[in-house]
Amino acid sequence: MTAQKTTDTSDKLKGSIKEAIGKLVGDPKVEAEGKSQQKLPKSDAKPKQSSKP
Repeated sequence: MTAQKTTDTSDKLKGSIKEAIGKLVGDPKVEAEGKSQQKLPKSDAKPKQSSKP
């Protein structure tokens, strides 16, 4: 597997987990984020924001 393919696969997995958690806790925002994360190619994904001051 190439590095890009591995990254895409892991992003889809993360998205499906996030979607399932959203369904479990009843949070439609988290569920929608998970669905969109599964569909986006890596280059279109939003960068994570740091919580450091």
